[in-house]
Amino acid sequence: MTGAEAVSAAAAVDTAAAGRLIAASFQELAVSQWLLDEPVERERIMAAQFGWFAEHALKYGAVDVVGDDAVAVWFDNTVEAPWIEAYDERLAALAGPHTARWALLDETFAAHHPHGGPHWHLALLAVRPGQRGTGLGSELLGRRLAQLDAAGVAAYLEASSAGSRDLYLRHGFALMGQAYHLPGDGPPMYPMWREPQG
Repeated sequence: MTGAEAVSAAAAVDTAAAGRLIAASFQELAVSQWLLDEPVERERIMAAQFGWFAEHALKYGAVDVVGDDAVAVWFDNTVEAPWIEAYDERLAALAGPHTARWALLDETFAAHHPHGGPHWHLALLAVRPGQRGTGLGSELLGRRLAQLDAAGVAAYLEASSAGSRDLYLRHGFALMGQAYHLPGDGPPMYPMWREPQG
């Protein structure tokens, strides 16, 4: 099945599997390599953390999927919601000696997150390696953005590469000023905002 009808909003999803898919998809990103240059350990930590994010989104947002090949994790920032319970402690137990780097990334994202109005936050969007360029990312975006447009709700994300930035531009997102760089020798991140359309 192709097109928007192939996209489902998961009321229940294997969040651990979603985390593994996202982690595998993100391995080549500069931000991932900035976090940790050892790929096996990096993927292990990211897979668990992204699984937590998917689990949180099932309660306070949405997880959209295209079969087992693509997933988008959205947080609903139009409502007050608690963050992941015992997140800092769980992250420390998971990441061990690498915790500070992960915490620095979280802090940097939080410092640049806009607080000007209610919105949905596209926290993660991933397509399985080997399936990129087939339109799955656009399928995921199109369905959820149509719902946000109908509800009159804005959307926000941080693009982590020029390629993803350009994808989001094609879907109505606009850059929020200049890109910022992660601390030290970090790569650029592109904060983007989308007003409801139509």
